[in-house]
Amino acid sequence: MSAPQNPPSHDAAHEAPDPVESVVHSIPIVLPLVGGVLMFLLALIAITMG
Repeated sequence: MSAPQNPPSHDAAHEAPDPVESVVHSIPIVLPLVGGVLMFLLALIAITMG
């Protein structure tokens, strides 16, 4: 019989960087900051309209 065919290796050096994995590390910092800015803007709108 013939020799077994080796599937192409999934080497990390040849893979493109995942855009999600490049953003995930900053989510714990960015999400609370955006939430704080959003609450500030909503409170500012409520004060100026009321």
